[in-house]
Amino acid sequence: MTPHAIAFAIEALTTLLTVAGMAYFLAAMFAARLYLRERRRKHADFAPGVSILKSLKGLDPAMLEAFRTHCRQSYAGPYELLFGVADAADPAVEAVEQLKREFPEQAIGLLVCPERLGTNGKVSTLVQMQREARYDYLLVNDSDIAVSPLYLERVMSCFAPETGRAEVGLVTALYRGRAHGTLGSRMESLGIATDFQAGVLLSKMIEDGLHYGLGSTLAVSRAALEKAGGLIGLVDQLADDYEMGARVDRAGYRVVLCSDVVETGVPAYRWQGFVDHQLRWMRTVRDARPGGYFGLIFTHGFAWALLNALASGVSPVSLWLFALSFFLRLSMAMMVGAAVLSDHQVIESLWLLPLRDVVQLGLWIAGFAGNTIVWRGERFVLKHGKLID
Repeated sequence: MTPHAIAFAIEALTTLLTVAGMAYFLAAMFAARLYLRERRRKHADFAPGVSILKSLKGLDPAMLEAFRTHCRQSYAGPYELLFGVADAADPAVEAVEQLKREFPEQAIGLLVCPERLGTNGKVSTLVQMQREARYDYLLVNDSDIAVSPLYLERVMSCFAPETGRAEVGLVTALYRGRAHGTLGSRMESLGIATDFQAGVLLSKMIEDGLHYGLGSTLAVSRAALEKAGGLIGLVDQLADDYEMGARVDRAGYRVVLCSDVVETGVPAYRWQGFVDHQLRWMRTVRDARPGGYFGLIFTHGFAWALLNALASGVSPVSLWLFALSFFLRLSMAMMVGAAVLSDHQVIESLWLLPLRDVVQLGLWIAGFAGNTIVWRGERFVLKHGKLID
């Protein structure tokens, strides 16, 4: 092919991808509107006993305050908080002890779980914690998740039986990221609010419900968990949250997205930490949902619009596409980030959106180039969802 033909092919391809990206932005906004309408429905009165399980490793500055939010629940039923550590000398132990002193009326337990049952240390700890949990519903979320006072009420109401519908086996929740100063932290937080959660809402609409879980909240009935193979089946899985929901779904139960939005802390990543974490997420998604991962090509509409403008020599049509794509991208960011997630950091970080989208396109391409990931400072090979040392 001649250079002119190559340039024309690139221009045509990026034009198509730009238009497809704009269609994606519109579809994601429609999915967000559907979710906003759904969550206005009245919550059922259903408040069974629930055991909240948190696997801990190390101490984060915001962790204790996140624990406190779980003790301030306006919940009609009984619940307990169980914390698990692999080592009694873990710094997180003191945070749990302080929590006990602050909330003596709350059922709080601390368990030392030294067995290493697989490559996923978090799930190994959860398996051992489950043996001590007293209730028929388990709720697992990450150690730094902060929740509203109505969190348990809204999550557990989703389990209320509905005539003519399959039983709910697992409830999960959307989340927003709380950035901590660095560029990497702000870019990841922005991506969670304006990209990842938009994809969750769109997949929920297209696939007629969710068929996987999110680590921000995994509330599950013991019956559904047992039928799905139990926690022990996840000890070598990297995406244990995704896989738990997928297995519950395959076991014949419904996976439901509750109306509450939780908050997670985003570490103060330096650039390399940001790249490592994003590549881990990219390759995990590619491994779990290869078709869906390839489909992410249509989510990079703004980056394709920029490349289209460059490939066409900044033609009038390319500038028009660029402006329209940028407008729709900002609209989706505000709809999902501000309206759905109530993320107050989105507006002040919007100026980073063009940089974030261009970088994310490069990371998506890099996600195809290997199976190695970095997790908690260690390198693993990811194969069929499992971590290999």
